[in-house]
Amino acid sequence: MAQDARLIEEQNTSRRAHILSLPYVDTTKMPNRQLYLQFLSIPELHQMRTIPLTVEQKKVTFGVTNTTSQVTMRQITQRFSDYQVTFALISDSGYRDYMLLYDPPKQVVYEDISIKDAGSEDLVARVSRMLKEIRPDDMLAYLVEQAHNLNASDIHIEAQRGEARLRLRIDGVLHPIGVIDPDRYRTLLGVIASAGNISSADPDAQQGHISQDLRMADGRTVRVNVRLETVPTVNGTDVVMRLFNMSQENYSLDKLGLDQEERKKVDEVIEKPSGLVLVVGPTGSGKTTTMYSILNTLNSPERKIITIEDPVEYQFAGISQIPVDTNAAGNDGSFASKLRAVLRLDPDVVMVGEIRDNETAKTALQASLTGHLVLSTFHASSAAAALTRMEEIIGKNPLFVSAIRLVMGQRLVRRLDDSLKQQRDPTEMEWKKINEVLVGLPETVQKPNIDGLKLYDPGSSPENPYGYKGRIVLREQFTMTPNVRIMLESPQPNMTAQQLEAAASKDGMLTMEQKGILKVIAGQTTLEEVYRVVG
Repeated sequence: MAQDARLIEEQNTSRRAHILSLPYVDTTKMPNRQLYLQFLSIPELHQMRTIPLTVEQKKVTFGVTNTTSQVTMRQITQRFSDYQVTFALISDSGYRDYMLLYDPPKQVVYEDISIKDAGSEDLVARVSRMLKEIRPDDMLAYLVEQAHNLNASDIHIEAQRGEARLRLRIDGVLHPIGVIDPDRYRTLLGVIASAGNISSADPDAQQGHISQDLRMADGRTVRVNVRLETVPTVNGTDVVMRLFNMSQENYSLDKLGLDQEERKKVDEVIEKPSGLVLVVGPTGSGKTTTMYSILNTLNSPERKIITIEDPVEYQFAGISQIPVDTNAAGNDGSFASKLRAVLRLDPDVVMVGEIRDNETAKTALQASLTGHLVLSTFHASSAAAALTRMEEIIGKNPLFVSAIRLVMGQRLVRRLDDSLKQQRDPTEMEWKKINEVLVGLPETVQKPNIDGLKLYDPGSSPENPYGYKGRIVLREQFTMTPNVRIMLESPQPNMTAQQLEAAASKDGMLTMEQKGILKVIAGQTTLEEVYRVVG
């Protein structure tokens, strides 16, 4: 299988060389490789991503990869002006094979990070020292492996003055784990750019996706499946890598933490053959997990399911998934055009990765009214805010009310570790705030008895110094209830999210804030945590 993958990579490199009008060299057919140490230092070989392949008298051929820049090639030509310099394209694997000869892996003990050490100065110092010693390719594999071990959701690489900071987001909170010097940072950025098929020197923000197995120097193989987001800053390029779990069985409504009422509402909606379902919230609120869980639950031989995604983050058996590069030149509105094409394939369920523009919104609405169940995500602070924003995008549209089945707003808050949490009496201000929220609960919801209420603070232990363990979801489920329908169908201009939320609450909807307070009363989280996330 590995040989097949290498053959495909060499064939792709050969085609790329033809496009670039460069000679191509298949390094697998060079069994007796000679090392030419007089040209470039080991750090330069890493940084420039180029290898001296052959030297004959005053002629030298350098092997370059897809990520070697034109600037680098000009610098090499000028630097070795005494030679007749030529360049040939080699595969990334060929480059890595050569680098194992030039820079053989050192015996390094990889520093495992534990949650009790995350963020400590001692850990940052130890990890920083280790990152100086390991192979450049191993840095990416190591960071992903440690993030998985700690159940982190993101890896952040942030360019600072004179160094780059590495942090992991664990249960929604960032923890520093190390720093690397500018040379190491540029090398790591090059590895990430090569693996994610993005440019390390692009002046604009970029998105990419890495899905591959990386073999570390000690023989371990790390499965890397991350979504990349990069943005240039004054000190360099910042990178955020979002991790994805590869197990399809983890995407299920049974594992979403829905309570009985929430699950009943979702089941009622997705059992219908048509309509629009939106999942809203900021980045990192679990929208993709919710969407994939609904899709996986609907996935059956009787249904045709098609998704349109930018990018396809996880591949599901039995579902047709279409990748869209909305950042490509001339590809504006590509979600809408792909959606129109998909509807001609007679799907039962369509998922649009995100509604971003007027054309996509209108096409999704029309599809949901013509016998299709349409799922999508949308960036908004709440379910009510999503509806007012959608109305701003598409204008007053009578189809809107008929199409919407469910809008789910959600946030993730940290769950208290039950074995460590510390009981205490609420302060006067906390008591006042809890009562204020409870007074606003819908009449259909039974208010909890808070006589003798106790709140909980996170405890601490050597194994868990932060006192939290995992996260729970705060969800609000907005449906087309009578009061909401009347408000949306009225000619009233400039309807606010607060007015819509009040109408939905009157018909029984619990807001994310109310859900959070009920979790606090149940001893599952803290007031500070709820308002840190919900605002």
